[in-house]
Amino acid sequence: MSLIDDWCADLPSVQNTTAFDLPEQSTIYANDGTTVLAELYMEKREPVTIDQVSPYVLKGTVATEDERFYNHGGVDLQGIVRAVVVNLSGGQEGASTITQQYVRNTILSSEMNEISIKRKVREMTLAEEMEQIYSKDQILMMYLNTINYGDNCYGIQAAAKHYYSVNASDLTIAQAATLIGIPNSPTMYNPVVNPDNALDRRNVVLSRMLTNGVITQEEYDAAKAEDLNLNVQEETGTNGVYLYKYFTSYVRDQILETYDHEQVFQGGLQIVTTIDPEMQGYAEAAVQKQYDSGRLAASNQEFALTLVDPNTGFIKAMIGGKDYDADQYNIATSNSGTQTGSTFKAFTITDAIEKGINPQTTYMNCNGPVEVNGSKIYNYGKQNYGSLSIANMTAVSSNTGFIRLITDTSSGVTPESVKSVAERLGLDGDNLGTAPTITLGVYNANTTQMAGAYGTFAAGGVHRDPTGIMKVTDRSGNVLVDNTAGVEGKQVITDSVAYAVTQVLEGVIYNASYGTANAAALPSGQIAAGKTGTTDDWHDLWFVGYTPQLSCAVWTGSRDNSVQLETNTWCQEIWRDLISACLQGQPNEDFKSASAPNYNSAYKGGGKSEDEDEEKKEEEATEETTEGTTEGTTEETPGETAGGTTGGTTGETPGGAGAETPGGTTGETPGGTTGGGTTTPDPGSSSTPGSGTAGGSSGTDTAG
Repeated sequence: MSLIDDWCADLPSVQNTTAFDLPEQSTIYANDGTTVLAELYMEKREPVTIDQVSPYVLKGTVATEDERFYNHGGVDLQGIVRAVVVNLSGGQEGASTITQQYVRNTILSSEMNEISIKRKVREMTLAEEMEQIYSKDQILMMYLNTINYGDNCYGIQAAAKHYYSVNASDLTIAQAATLIGIPNSPTMYNPVVNPDNALDRRNVVLSRMLTNGVITQEEYDAAKAEDLNLNVQEETGTNGVYLYKYFTSYVRDQILETYDHEQVFQGGLQIVTTIDPEMQGYAEAAVQKQYDSGRLAASNQEFALTLVDPNTGFIKAMIGGKDYDADQYNIATSNSGTQTGSTFKAFTITDAIEKGINPQTTYMNCNGPVEVNGSKIYNYGKQNYGSLSIANMTAVSSNTGFIRLITDTSSGVTPESVKSVAERLGLDGDNLGTAPTITLGVYNANTTQMAGAYGTFAAGGVHRDPTGIMKVTDRSGNVLVDNTAGVEGKQVITDSVAYAVTQVLEGVIYNASYGTANAAALPSGQIAAGKTGTTDDWHDLWFVGYTPQLSCAVWTGSRDNSVQLETNTWCQEIWRDLISACLQGQPNEDFKSASAPNYNSAYKGGGKSEDEDEEKKEEEATEETTEGTTEGTTEETPGETAGGTTGGTTGETPGGAGAETPGGTTGETPGGTTGGGTTTPDPGSSSTPGSGTAGGSSGTDTAG
């Protein structure tokens, strides 16, 4: 007795509520709380209650594993004597009760493989203590929710779903007997791996069910005559990810940044995401329409997008590329991002307005070229626009006007201050430099950051970091994360500045003379604002737009940055189709107006009004016509041109033939280069693999 006391001195208490906690899968849901996106587990387990299990399983398990279960106190002395006699006679039989087996598989799992009298004594002691605390039915269900049924299935519900694609409550006699037989040796009696062994074991179980009065002779005969008739539920997805794989894997990775691996894969977390299955469906349809259109520039062209509710920060839809199974790299959330092109000009406008510059009445010289650090920058196709207001300069996406604005010391707008604005609006400052061409979008961001940044304008200057997580609870129902009311916002720019920026960006869509995004106009008449973007050699095309209800950034290009897209309205069309579908049936809303900012800057811009400059523009147009033949056929001069002849025919210049919107022959709309069109990077710029060279090094004058 002294030895037994010593062996049992360090036994854990069975009254500890966490003593029997088992690895339990975590589940990721859509925003409806029911659509399962992923199951994360080391052991696939779905606990159920006794009323959710077939009576054949309950009674058959007792008949097979522990026929005196309801009569003993945790240890079956009669069974021990019988097992000793059988084993001494050359047979093989165990004497562990269901309660002992449960203790061995849970609280004493670290000693499970130890064969010793000490372990057996400890096991029996805990089993007797359990029987004094828990009812027989409670212990039976603990066992059934715990035991290993092979194929990484733990618990009767997981096994029923896996082997027969039914719930545990719907198992037939033959199915129940097959599963009851597996735990005795989960590999030997696995019906998938060893069907003959599993069939023999099933028939042994049926015999014990008959002997113990669980089934009748007729039921026994009918069940024994059946084949295994498996209906194995194959796992789909990758690592338990079933739906919306780019988004769901993004959420999984976000959770793993907060909680350790064991808690995520064994802690039974319930994770409700922000994804809206209906809106995600619209996004996938809008993108697939472009894939099926026959209009793509190359087979390796892909689309990525992020749809955000600017009033909550919730990510409602996400597409991270063409095929997750082929390449799991998520373009929509990548840390490196891609060059943003002229979509970045919105941050320069914001900075200018904050510094008291009125975009409607301040005129800039939008002719070219402009020399920056020894390199010459042109507008798209070497167009000269004369003097334009900053608003119209934005609509036409004049590179030279924006470069003059950011390099003119009297404006107060600097690369450093524009970078600061972008950071306030949610972009990663580590990806941003301070070369003057920052205003042309030579630095990188992803679609999630850009949708969140533009959403700040829609929300009256309140920024909310986009999130895919709405609520997280642990296995006990304790709330760990609660974003159900939306992400907490921060007023990063005033509502006056936000509304003034929106008024400028509305012109990009609705200005018939200059706007580069006419194709994005919503058929419903719902007001919208946004900006196009294109990078050097047309490696990246963007459209980022927003309404009062939604903000969405759409990108197209190739992962290896090899495709040359020319200009096209793909991104605008995806945005238009997606937003139209999401807002269908909803009343149109106006952007919330605000008082005008304090336009107190003395900066005049250096340009004349459009009326004053009309005569000069006509003269320049005549000169350009005279020189056009020579310029259109000569080679580019390294370091002097922003691209030369290639871009001149692809078309975002006003008045080009065949454009879908005011613009060039094939494409999107008027605009300018995003990379600056220089042949060498500006000092301070950096190269990002797969994303082009900051500062614009390829030498093509592409559109904004």
